[in-house]
Amino acid sequence: MIKRIARTAGFSGLLAALLLTLLQSLWVTPLILQAETYENNAPSAEHHAHDDGVAAHTHDAEAWAPEDGWQRLGSTTGSNLVVAVGFALVLVALYSLREPRTLGTGALWGLAGFAVFCLAPTLGLPPELPGTVAADLGQRQVWWISTAAATAVGLALAVFARHWLFKALGVALLTAPHLVGAPQPTVHESLAPEALETQFKLASWLTNAAFWLALGLLSAWLYRRSSQA
Repeated sequence: MIKRIARTAGFSGLLAALLLTLLQSLWVTPLILQAETYENNAPSAEHHAHDDGVAAHTHDAEAWAPEDGWQRLGSTTGSNLVVAVGFALVLVALYSLREPRTLGTGALWGLAGFAVFCLAPTLGLPPELPGTVAADLGQRQVWWISTAAATAVGLALAVFARHWLFKALGVALLTAPHLVGAPQPTVHESLAPEALETQFKLASWLTNAAFWLALGLLSAWLYRRSSQA
């Protein structure tokens, strides 16, 4: 069983990571590079920190960053692979408890993963381009983790619970983080134009949705195939 889970997660994670890297290279990365031109051409190389705890974006000349081209592509592919295999392990572990009968079931599990790890957190903390002022990092991390956990439990209760009271609790968990609200900076500032920010948010959402859908389909197909072998 362990070998089956590891093999399924490894292959499905690899293929989904390659798809994600391709989509990011074609759509997301060009938007980031365009935003970096606005950041590099800013009047001051350092943006002062606000006294109210807002995180400021600073530039450190000694800080390492992958160069454009193969170095950036390799770094992106490696990080995508690690994340994809980790998420695939979660999906396949769930399959071992509730085996997907069709590929459509795998697609639904993938979309659920998208809702938990991407859609719900980014409704309050949308993807940010370079040069965007954000709230305190620690507060954002706590809200992100809490939102993802509440969404996962809420979806599970809303879908699998039989008693209406537990289903109602699931709906409450889905909405609670957004009623509380994500931490936001006192003043919203961005060096990139608003139109570019909108394109980046849309590109991030759609590429992640495609990634999760592919991960769900691939993992379900490979898991079912291994069970029939």
